[in-house]
Amino acid sequence: MNQPLVLDVETQFTFQEVGHDCAKLKISVVGTYDYKSGQYRCFREKELPELFRAMEHASEIIGFNIRKFDLPVMAPYYLGDLRQFRTIDLLEMVEKSLGHRVSLDHLAQATLGSKKSGHGFLAIEYFRSQQWDKLESYCLDDVRLTKDLYDYALKNKKLLFQSFNDKAPREIPLKFETAVENPVSVHLSLPF
Repeated sequence: MNQPLVLDVETQFTFQEVGHDCAKLKISVVGTYDYKSGQYRCFREKELPELFRAMEHASEIIGFNIRKFDLPVMAPYYLGDLRQFRTIDLLEMVEKSLGHRVSLDHLAQATLGSKKSGHGFLAIEYFRSQQWDKLESYCLDDVRLTKDLYDYALKNKKLLFQSFNDKAPREIPLKFETAVENPVSVHLSLPF
């Protein structure tokens, strides 16, 4: 059964503060959308074991720059190997198709007519001032955009972005494999 989980990580520190080491950024919150339950949720650092159980039961983990950012940030918290999860990284797909990266905000504006509610440094400020409601709202906004872009791309086999040269909308063709076509077995590392 196809039960993806969309995921986005917010951190406690900036790259400049930790020497550009993802493993030292520390998680403030992880936002998710669970296709099985239809629910959005944020997990704080102390709730990560519950998140990892959900990840272990998902058919795939969907994110934006998930392989080079989110999963490496999460790795110090997880007993197993996060690289074993089947992931769909929208940024990698866009970069593979176009030959360059496009921000989540630019993709969302051109494809969905929506934009991000802020920037990553704002999330760190919210964490440091313990403004949990604002932090979780910011994180879940990014999860919603990622989910909506994934849904659009899955249905239309493309995303859109605005060209920097002439500001015209451009199509980014995308190809998806389904979890059924490419099954991955993850060894559960957490006791149940």
